[in-house]
Order: sequence, then C-alpha cells, then structure tokens
Amino acid sequence: MAKAAPPPPASPWVAASGREQQREAKRNALLTTAAQMFNERGFHATSLDDIAARLNVTKPTLYYYVKNKDEILLECVKKGLHMTLDGIEASRAAGGNAIDQLRACMRVYADIVTQPFGMCLIRVGDEEVPEPSRTELRRMKSEIDQAFRRLVAQGVQEGTLAPCDPKMTAFVIAGALSWIGRWYQSGGEYSAAQVAEQCIGTLMHGVLGPGPGPGRTAGDD
Repeated sequence: MAKAAPPPPASPWVAASGREQQREAKRNALLTTAAQMFNERGFHATSLDDIAARLNVTKPTLYYYVKNKDEILLECVKKGLHMTLDGIEASRAAGGNAIDQLRACMRVYADIVTQPFGMCLIRVGDEEVPEPSRTELRRMKSEIDQAFRRLVAQGVQEGTLAPCDPKMTAFVIAGALSWIGRWYQSGGEYSAAQVAEQCIGTLMHGVLGPGPGPGRTAGDD
C-alpha cells in the first residue's frame, strides 16, 4: 500500500496576503482615529504624538502606515469624498424619478457628514491639504455639486420641483446638509437619522405652513 504523500507546506503567499489585510485594517484604524481627533481638536492642534497615544502605539509605529500628518489628512478627506460620491451614484442607479433620487442622495450626504471621514471633510476642509492634492479634492467636490444640480434640473423639467436656478438650489442643499457635519454631536437629543430627516424635510417642503403667507389674508386670491 502506497504511503500517503505529506501535506504541502503552507503557502507564503497566503501568509503575505493575511499580513497585508492586517496592515490595511490597522491603517484604517489609524485614519479613523485621526479623523475623529481632527474633528474634535482641529488639524493643527492634533499631533502625531496625540494620534499615537490614542491608539496606544509609539509614534515611529505610525510611519509604517503613513508618511506624515499631511498624508493622514489627505487620506481622511479622500475617504469622505469617495464615500459621498459612491453613495450618491448608488442612489441614482437605484432609479426612480428626480425627487426620489434627490431625496436619496440627500440622505446619503447627510448620513456621511455625521461619520468621522465625512465630518473631517466638512470641519477641516481641503484648504489644509497641500497641492496638487487640493486641486484634485476640489474637483471631486464639484462632482457632488454637479450631481445635485442635475437632479434639481431634472425635477424642474419633470414638473415635480418648482422652477428655480439649479445652481443656486444645489448650493443651498449641499450647504445646509454640509453644516450638519459642523454642529452634529453623537449622543445628543436627536440621532443622525432623525437630524437628516428633519433637515431634508425642511429643504423639500420649506418652512411656511398651508395658511396665508406674509402680507396676505384668507380672502386673498
């Protein structure tokens, strides 16, 4: 009876893949922690020593994952932008009329600006990022603006939105939702989802009630 062949040795490539996954997970933890600290303290008031202390590692350990603090900020802002663009594209791809898509995109945007990377995008801003990355980030931001403009213009064309200037309306929508990222605090009176729904409701329906408007009486036409 032939002797069974010994099992093959463990592949070094599998081990290498596992190490790469661990490295990426640790890098993401570093970036998430840094984004949270930038949001809490500001970019300039947060040092690499502060980030290392929060992660309970030494400062030299950070250099295995990033070159410097500027790179950390760049990656945090990029993640916030990519999350937003990917979410908006997924909402639009889901279909529906312009109002359905606009509301879905607004929910995505409002949700992301209450998360560490999205909040970092709003609170810190691309002006802290050195060139040429700053120009690239501003180009990506303009894609968000253009997506809102297209949906507003489509809604006006469909007759589901009141006639308006799509550019100005998109600025109002993005500006109002972006501001959530500056004042929102987790653990407050409202959850992130409740904040989003109330803000979106105000943007979609306005603040005037069904009664007579200013300077009008019930008998006016």
